[in-house]
Amino acid sequence: MASLVDANRQWFKSCDGLPERETPRRTSFCGHAIVSDDILLVPDARLDDRFHDNRLVTGEPMIRFYAGRPLAVGNGARLGTLCLIDTRPRDFATEDCALLHDLARMAEQELVAVQLAGLSNRRGFSSMGQHALATCARLERPVSLLYFDMDGFKPVNDRFGHAEGDRALTAFAGQLRDAFRQCGVVARIGGDEFAVLASGVSPADEDAALAQLHDGIGRWNAANALGYALGYSVGRVMFDAQRHAGIDTLMAEADAAMYADKVRRRGSRH
Repeated sequence: MASLVDANRQWFKSCDGLPERETPRRTSFCGHAIVSDDILLVPDARLDDRFHDNRLVTGEPMIRFYAGRPLAVGNGARLGTLCLIDTRPRDFATEDCALLHDLARMAEQELVAVQLAGLSNRRGFSSMGQHALATCARLERPVSLLYFDMDGFKPVNDRFGHAEGDRALTAFAGQLRDAFRQCGVVARIGGDEFAVLASGVSPADEDAALAQLHDGIGRWNAANALGYALGYSVGRVMFDAQRHAGIDTLMAEADAAMYADKVRRRGSRH
């Protein structure tokens, strides 16, 4: 089963064979597993000092065996566990541990996908953006589109694997959301490309958000134990109703500006 754990409770989000769907964290096995760096293995809970008098052991569902592996997302935060529970004591071999690790990594990839899905996708962004452009044009409010592309993302996938690539994507998306929280709507356009539609804010506000993004990425890079750095190129275009027929032409121009920024930055490194 998969569980999510907060400060006080755990919820079983995917569960087979256990009637309960929520328990207090203080009595949960998963509350112990989530603070572990590896699989928490309890072959027989009746013989374990931590759990022998636990109500889940002394009463229904009469837990005897537990194996739980913490689930972490891209920023390293642990959200819950993937665990196996039985009413009989069990052994858990090395191969079993390896399989649980593999299943947990798959679950973590799903959690990353859910996190990234929290951003608008290209279709939703285009629909929302077209409406925003029309509204801002009518009210004579400024609108800008910022188009981001992560630099050096493919080598991260190639060297460290797709799970680490997901972690990098999630980290960048989080920094982007934090920086532009008060300025606009953030979308993942596809792959390692993101866009922000900033409406009703001044260029100075956008500059401040870009500076916050730069600083946040810098702190993340400094703390990244694997040694690689997140980088990005950005193109920014102010909407002009006379020049842009709609969101698609605005995005195309911002994309071209982003690519020009990428070329300039590559040249500055040589």
